[in-house]
Amino acid sequence: GRALLILLLSATVSLLGGLIFGYELGIISGALLQLQVDFHLSCFKQEILVSALLIGALLASLVGGILIDRHGRRRAILVSNLVLLVGSLILTLARSFIGLVIGRMTVGFAISVSSMACCIYVSEMVAAHQRGLLVSLYEAGITVGILLSYALNYIFADVDEGWRYMFGLAIGPTAIQFLSILFLPVNPAKISLWESDCQKGLIQLQNTEDREVAKREPYKEKHYSFLDLFRTRDNMRRRTLVGLGLVLFQQFTGQPNVLGYASKIFHSVGFQSNSSAILASVGLGAIKVVATLVAMAFADKAGRRVLLMAGCVVMAISVTTIGLTSRVAPLAMARDCKAATDPNVSHSLTQHPLTPIASQPAVSPIPPASSAVKNEAGPGFAALRSLTKVSASTQSREVVPHSSLAQKRGLVGQSKKETVESTGPPFPGAPWAEHTFLNWITLLSMMAFVSAFSIGFGPMTWLVLSEIYPAGIRGRAFAFCNSFNWAANLLISLSFLDLIDAIGFSWMFLLYGLMGVMAVIFIYFFVPETKGQSLEEIDQQFSRKR
Repeated sequence: GRALLILLLSATVSLLGGLIFGYELGIISGALLQLQVDFHLSCFKQEILVSALLIGALLASLVGGILIDRHGRRRAILVSNLVLLVGSLILTLARSFIGLVIGRMTVGFAISVSSMACCIYVSEMVAAHQRGLLVSLYEAGITVGILLSYALNYIFADVDEGWRYMFGLAIGPTAIQFLSILFLPVNPAKISLWESDCQKGLIQLQNTEDREVAKREPYKEKHYSFLDLFRTRDNMRRRTLVGLGLVLFQQFTGQPNVLGYASKIFHSVGFQSNSSAILASVGLGAIKVVATLVAMAFADKAGRRVLLMAGCVVMAISVTTIGLTSRVAPLAMARDCKAATDPNVSHSLTQHPLTPIASQPAVSPIPPASSAVKNEAGPGFAALRSLTKVSASTQSREVVPHSSLAQKRGLVGQSKKETVESTGPPFPGAPWAEHTFLNWITLLSMMAFVSAFSIGFGPMTWLVLSEIYPAGIRGRAFAFCNSFNWAANLLISLSFLDLIDAIGFSWMFLLYGLMGVMAVIFIYFFVPETKGQSLEEIDQQFSRKR
């Protein structure tokens, strides 16, 4: 009975951690539409507000590992919950732009620490044959959190100062996660005794030779310094190569930017603007949830390597197809801030939706939501590009400085109403309007890409990272790789439009396809299979094998 309770509480902590992460990534897309009116935010200020979460998360990835290793995973999650409560209160009560930025930075710091600590804590808490399922549950939480944020964006869109409710509602799941983890043990690594798992037959060692070696080498927790990550001791350098390779390929295969242009791809197959926005966000979000559930089901059966490689192959084929079709039927790409002054363009709440990712993850995402996000970092952070697009697109509506709040609210409502009533094609006479068949191929390719990411790189990257490092340095190693994830996300997102100007949209996506092929080769040669093995056994196998 106690084992079942621990299992359920671990699942709750993992799911809520991801849900909070995805929610915080996604909620800004709707809140910005009101904040730019209430605080007269320029395009630059909106970008600062969106980037504040990223800055906080980057800071957390630099110092969070030390907190996780020195003070424990459970305490790190509790502290991140308290920091998140403070950040949510600052945002809910904010009266100035500076208050909003501080609040978003605080929230970014909290969700980044939480994402790392949750994945590690849950991976150490549960038996080897359940680890893939429960760590992947975090990524599923990110996608659900982003979908929830969209729903609340719509509900509070016309409420006066609705953004306060949007930010404040994060307090609920945070408090539940805080209470859930109070009932879980302090040091999970000491409860999941590896030897007892082996005796019960829960862990199947790879062969008899490994069994004999394992019996002769009782597991002892070692102490490591941060610089050991780059040394040959216990094969740590190879582990660092595996971790960095996974997080960098996760970004360099183009996930943030493919999702960032989801809305335009939906436009190209003939959907009117409002329907396009809803489908691009909710439709792709639903696909991501289903795909992540598939990954959860097969993580402990098919294995991490199989899902990663299969996902990469489908992603490479998908982006290559998008690149080839866009050479014949080019998509209209523009810098949103420059195009924003066009008075004939109407904007809805989801004109450029934040499409769920990572963890990220997401952030999800994150990530973008997707995730953004898991994206939604932790899982799912690939939503940054979409976040930037949201901040850029919202600048397009003029703000009348001397009018009353009610009049400005009227402008927002009128703009949304015009978009809903729009029935014609979004860009009549566009060069790609004649290529309906190719446009549908592009759309299906993007759906395949989203599904493949959610089965492979989305959840599996963070699952493998939580497994391959020794317990004594797991927090710092995870945080180190996490910081590269954030940095790569930022680099990819900010350079995307410049690269399109330089080499063209189709070549950009063909380049992503090439990166997908390289990712498959990397995974085949460097990433080990860890399914069904205890964390201690994985550590011993890494230590022995070159």
